[in-house]
Amino acid sequence: MPPLVLLVEDDPGDVLLVRRAFQKADLEAVLEVVEDGEAALARLRDPSRPWPRVVLLDLNLPRKSGLEVLGEIKTDPELRVLPVTVLTSSRAAEDLRQAYTLGVNSYLVKPVALQELVEIVQAVDVYWLHLNVTPKS
Repeated sequence: MPPLVLLVEDDPGDVLLVRRAFQKADLEAVLEVVEDGEAALARLRDPSRPWPRVVLLDLNLPRKSGLEVLGEIKTDPELRVLPVTVLTSSRAAEDLRQAYTLGVNSYLVKPVALQELVEIVQAVDVYWLHLNVTPKS
């Protein structure tokens, strides 16, 4: 079964770009998308659903911000082991500092060019989906 990546992103254009990047990179991973913070947490807490290998989390989300979602994941005894990579357009020093304070595993800034996004997706694939081992792998 191919590894699952959960993308938490509300912007349809960004979802489309990430999907295209996954296709262009020819990844075997399954990309599942949820569009807001509340849906992300509900999805992750659903015991009937498969565990994602990594969460790609935008910061600017409706209903519950990415930082709020990150905080809940990293304080939940079951979810805290889940690798979370912030994938955002924010270069704000405060967002970066707060994400790491909350326990993010990595912080990536969305590039403008599709080819740069393909390179980021390939790096995520190699590291998080092939090299990294988690308790739920």
